[in-house]
This record gives sequence, C-alpha cells and structure tokens, in this order.
Amino acid sequence: MGVLTPRARALRKRMTEAETVLWKHLRGQQLGHKFRRQEPIGRFIVDFVCYEKMLIIEADGAHHLNNTYDQARDEWLKAQGYMVLRFWNSDILKNIAGVLEKITRVANELKQNY
Repeated sequence: MGVLTPRARALRKRMTEAETVLWKHLRGQQLGHKFRRQEPIGRFIVDFVCYEKMLIIEADGAHHLNNTYDQARDEWLKAQGYMVLRFWNSDILKNIAGVLEKITRVANELKQNY
C-alpha cells in the first residue's frame, strides 16, 4: 500500500457534491470507459482517472482559480502522458450533460493506452 492510499480512501468517503454527481455518471463504464475515483498517481491524488485513455478529470472549486500548485501538478501529469480535463463544480452541477459530452468526446478521440 502506497503512502497516499489511506488519504485517497478518506477522500473517497467525503467527496464534494460535484464529485459525487460526476462519479454517478462515470462509474460502471456508463460512458464506455472505466474510471477510478480519488486515485493516487505519483505524489498526487487525482479526482478521476481512466487509465485506458490516460485521461484525468478534475472537479474544481473556486480555490483552484489561478492555483500555481494545480498548474505544476498538471504539467507533471502531462509529462507522464496524461491529459487533464478540469471542470468547475458549478458547471458539473448546472450542466452535467455538457460536461459528460466533453468527457465522452475527448475520451473517444484519445488513443487507447493498452
């Protein structure tokens, strides 16, 4: 068990409202791809990841606006081969159909990792 695993487990138990709404639609391959939630990757924990497509989905609140930590984190994840999509919590809660359409479109455009 990695050092981040207990923290990831705790985050799974207390997801934000937006993360819960998004997970409801991502789980069980509802979009045609398997996603995992609150997953450790390197020294970070990402909200959602599809390893098959090397796609990370982040649900962000206002504290992520112009956040240099997030920028450095995204750069590191991109250097590992991941694509990172970020959505504002308000967009997830008010326009889930649009968010899901974008995730589906991007995932279908990405090549398979395996």
